[in-house]
Amino acid sequence: MLGRLILMRLLQAIPTLLGVVTLVFLLLHLVPGDPVDALLGEMALPADREALRHALHLDLPLWQQYISYLSGLVTGHWGISLVDHRDVFSLIAERLPVTARLAACSLLLALALALPLGVWAARHAGSGRDMAAMGFSLLGVSIPNFWLGPMLMLVFAVMLGWLPVSGMDQPDSIVLPAVTLGTALAAVLSRMARSSWLEAMGSDALRTARAMGVGERALWWRHAGRLASVPVVTMFALQMGAVLGGAVITETVFDWPGLGRLTIEAIQQRNYPLVQGCVLVIALIYVGANLVADVLGILLDPRQRRA
Repeated sequence: MLGRLILMRLLQAIPTLLGVVTLVFLLLHLVPGDPVDALLGEMALPADREALRHALHLDLPLWQQYISYLSGLVTGHWGISLVDHRDVFSLIAERLPVTARLAACSLLLALALALPLGVWAARHAGSGRDMAAMGFSLLGVSIPNFWLGPMLMLVFAVMLGWLPVSGMDQPDSIVLPAVTLGTALAAVLSRMARSSWLEAMGSDALRTARAMGVGERALWWRHAGRLASVPVVTMFALQMGAVLGGAVITETVFDWPGLGRLTIEAIQQRNYPLVQGCVLVIALIYVGANLVADVLGILLDPRQRRA
């Protein structure tokens, strides 16, 4: 059954990825700006401009460029960067591990903050402690990365001098980007953990266990934790894809040389093949995260297996 689910999800992902690729391709070619101007400058001679346009196949009709790009994806050729003439797949492969490192640290930080905060708020539901914890999580959701990052940089790097300002030259360079990216994720997960634990504690299964004399500690951690883990783990798996959206901004703020910064640079340079490759990888990670969430939900929840 699990193999059938994975196969169905992969088949459903094909039109999704095709739609993403098509939409990005059209938007890149419709927005103002010309990659030839970005490469040669606006003062270049018309002959040089036409020669470069022909060399990059930008003089072909749009539908021919689209068909050529799709055929390249099928054959494993993602295109050549218009700026440095390197293979797009190789450029992405160099940057992806750097982003994966940042994403892993951010997710671990979010999980370490969210679970204790969410369970603590659930155990004191309706009290001032609960309101303080949820107010803190609401603050984490509301603060955007492009504001939180510079504020952390100003306080801990410029004023206190504890951490590097940007880059990844030092081992502790990842601290500020990870905190910036993980704060919003921790806020979302903590609210999910609180609501899941409260729902589990109010379920018929927990009322039956309490009537049978099960201790309060065992109710909270063994029985309620098992029921509450399903939505929390599912949300955590989904955040693995969502973290890339925040990484684009965070990596730009902290000059972190990952996939997000590469995407921004490619957009600024009108580097069509590289932008399309970066967006395709992000879309693939989103689809993979949704697949992981579905599989974990089935493995953890017997009701889903029966359905």
